[in-house]
Amino acid sequence: MTELSFYIAMVGTVAFASSAVLSLAEKRADLFAASVIGILTAIGGGTVRDIVLDVPVFWASDLSYVWVALGTTVVTFYAYSIFQRRTLPRLFLYVDAFATSMFAIQATYKVWDLEFGLPIAPVLLGVISAFGGGIIRDVLLERPTMLMSRDLYAVPVVLGCICFTLILTYAWEYRIWGYIACIIMIFVIRSAAIRWNLRVPNWATMGYARASPDAGK
Repeated sequence: MTELSFYIAMVGTVAFASSAVLSLAEKRADLFAASVIGILTAIGGGTVRDIVLDVPVFWASDLSYVWVALGTTVVTFYAYSIFQRRTLPRLFLYVDAFATSMFAIQATYKVWDLEFGLPIAPVLLGVISAFGGGIIRDVLLERPTMLMSRDLYAVPVVLGCICFTLILTYAWEYRIWGYIACIIMIFVIRSAAIRWNLRVPNWATMGYARASPDAGK
């Protein structure tokens, strides 16, 4: 599981760094700016998680995360032009979904393995790890964070973290398969939401009220 978590985190690092560069497509940013945004996006969520856990920050003891994020940023920066500009926004959404699904489950397992705040903390910190880097990216780019949109963005991650926590609680012997299955589940639900523009229903949004018969008079 330790080895699996490491490779999942590495793939997530690549995905988040790539998503950061793709989000810069309309900003005409230079390579230095792209590198800063890419690294912060890739390691931001995990850094917040480890600070909360009061453990050594994961990339401080293994700089390969930083180097992988930097390398991915540079490659994506010079390669993104091969994509048609109209495809970049949708590509960004799928890459972001891929990254959040992996970081969420990887973080959930790390928190569980440390026996921190069971059983609630693994879910909470899994969600924070998944969204932390993306929030940092969106704030730095002065764009509305996806977490605050009505897109079906947070719900799949929360469901995946809860399902994986249940597997760790009641089916420990299947944790490896559960690890992979929950990542796939989050990504599939989020991809479906992107493909068919699924949104959070009106009744679950703040300030929603049914229109009265006299509305508009």
